[in-house]
Amino acid sequence: MLKKSLTVAGALVLSLSLAVGCQSNANTQGGGEGGDKLSGTIKIDGSSTVYPISQAVAEEFMKKHPGVNVTVAQSGTGGGFEKWTKKETDLSDASRPIKDDEKKKAEKNGLEPVEIPVANDGITVVVNKENDFVKELSVEDLKKIWKPDSKVKTWKDVKPEWPDKPIKLYGPGTSSGTFGYFTEEVVGEEGKSRTNYTQSEDDNTLVQGVAGDKYSLGYFGYAYYEENKDKLKAVKIDGGKGAVAPTDKTIADGTYAPLSRPIFVYADKKSLNERKEIKEFMKFYLTTGKELVSEVGYIPLPEDQYKKGLEMIEGKK
Repeated sequence: MLKKSLTVAGALVLSLSLAVGCQSNANTQGGGEGGDKLSGTIKIDGSSTVYPISQAVAEEFMKKHPGVNVTVAQSGTGGGFEKWTKKETDLSDASRPIKDDEKKKAEKNGLEPVEIPVANDGITVVVNKENDFVKELSVEDLKKIWKPDSKVKTWKDVKPEWPDKPIKLYGPGTSSGTFGYFTEEVVGEEGKSRTNYTQSEDDNTLVQGVAGDKYSLGYFGYAYYEENKDKLKAVKIDGGKGAVAPTDKTIADGTYAPLSRPIFVYADKKSLNERKEIKEFMKFYLTTGKELVSEVGYIPLPEDQYKKGLEMIEGKK
């Protein structure tokens, strides 16, 4: 009996030794898939539109590379660039291209911006689910509502057959890339808009606002509409060739005009070259991460654009 007990004990010791050895080997190799030794911290801030993608990618990346801590915040495209150009963050989510003055600030601080498209988005104009009279709006209708000197106070002011009920407007703040793109395409000049509306850099706040008022109207990124279809209704937009609803297909092929657009992540060229964790994160973003784009409600780019993005990250372009 004693001999048998010792044999069992010996087997257990051997098993534990093997387990510890394997664990030690895994720790030595970084603990993630691929046996790398990636470590460090990556700070991301910027567009609330891009935020859901970057957050999803960050979570999956950290599962593969537990030695890297990736934090993602959302202060709007403009707010993100403000932090990034001061080197307070490592990557900047953006729903519009970088402006000349932002680029100059970046270069002054030794940054060389690399613009990396990550997905397509369609700015979605929404009304409350109970709104039964608004089916479509033309760009001219939107301009009439949103221009700085707008006289529109009720739905009847937009179209005489519509109810004489006040319009409660919701939209992104002035530092938002979505605000910049919308005002340029709709009003005709970037940043020009009426100011008497509820503003927020958090698109979920805008969703809640429109969902809570039958006579409201707002606009934000497509993913936030997709996530809240049960309480919002997307408005078809007529850009001059007939009214088109925002869908995966119409955003991808650009027929949802003029509110379809690419969205980006900005990186510094030197950081891509010298900080392996940032380079690997962005490579992950354009490979494994592109599968997450649809999951969070956006539209993947054509495959050749992801290939070009990878070439930029590798410094080949």
